[in-house]
Amino acid sequence: MQLFAIFGDPVHHSKSPLMHNSVFQYFDIKACYTRILLKDGSKLKERFLELGLSGANITIPHKEAAYNACDEIRGFARKVGVVNTIVNENGKLIGYNTDADGFIFAIEEFKNIKRVLVLGAGGTAKALVQKFLDEGMDVSILNRSPKRLQEFEQLNVKLFTWENFKNEEYDLVVNTTSAGLEDDSLPVPKELLEKILSHTRYVADAIYGKLTPFLQEAKKRSIPYKDGTDMLLGQGVLASWLFLDKQYDKHLIKKVMKQSLQLS
Repeated sequence: MQLFAIFGDPVHHSKSPLMHNSVFQYFDIKACYTRILLKDGSKLKERFLELGLSGANITIPHKEAAYNACDEIRGFARKVGVVNTIVNENGKLIGYNTDADGFIFAIEEFKNIKRVLVLGAGGTAKALVQKFLDEGMDVSILNRSPKRLQEFEQLNVKLFTWENFKNEEYDLVVNTTSAGLEDDSLPVPKELLEKILSHTRYVADAIYGKLTPFLQEAKKRSIPYKDGTDMLLGQGVLASWLFLDKQYDKHLIKKVMKQSLQLS
C-alpha cells in the first residue's frame, strides 16, 4: 500500500484526499492519500521520510520550504523556487510545481487577459507571476509589506505596498493570500480593494470551496469571478499523473477528479 499526503497549515479543509483517492479507486491502485497538519516547514522532509510517503502535495505556507526539502527540482519549479508536489523516486525527493499550469487551466474562459494584478507575494504568487510573464502578460504585485516584494525585484513586474499603490486598469485581479480561508478578512484594506475592483474585468481567488469575502465584493459588483476549484483540479491532475509515474491518461484522471469534486 502506497501512502500519499498533503502538508499544510491549515489543512483540514483540503479536498485533495477526495480527489486523489477517487483516482486510486478508479484505477484499482493500492494507495491511500491523507492530510497532515505541519506547523514547521523545516520538518517537512523529516516527516515525509518518517511516514514512508510515495509522494505529497504541499499547500500554504510551506511551498518554499518544500523546495529546500527536495533532493532534485524539475521543470517549472526550478524557475520559481517553489514546490507543491513531491515524488519519492527510490529514496530521492523530486520536486515539481503544478500550481501555475493548473491556474492557467482554471482561467481559460477569461478572454484577452493582458494586465494582471496579483495580491500577495508568497509561494503561490511566485509561481503564478512567472507563469503570467511566460504568457506575455503585464504583471503588478501588491503586498502588505515590502520585504517579500524584494524576491520579485529581478523580474519585469511592478511592485507595490498598500502605502504606495497606484491603481491602473486590470483585466484580472488574483488573490494568492490566505485571507478569507479561515476568517472573514480581505487580502487588502476594503477602501483599497474597492478602488481595485472598480478597474478590473475579472477576479480569481486561489482559495476554493467557499465564497471568500474577496469574491463576495466582486459578486456585489457583478464582476465575473472564479474560486480556486478549477485551479485545484488542474494542479491535482498533473500531480496525480506524476504520482502514478505518468502511466495514466491525464484526461481520464481529470474526468475522475472532477466527478469526485461534484459529489463532495
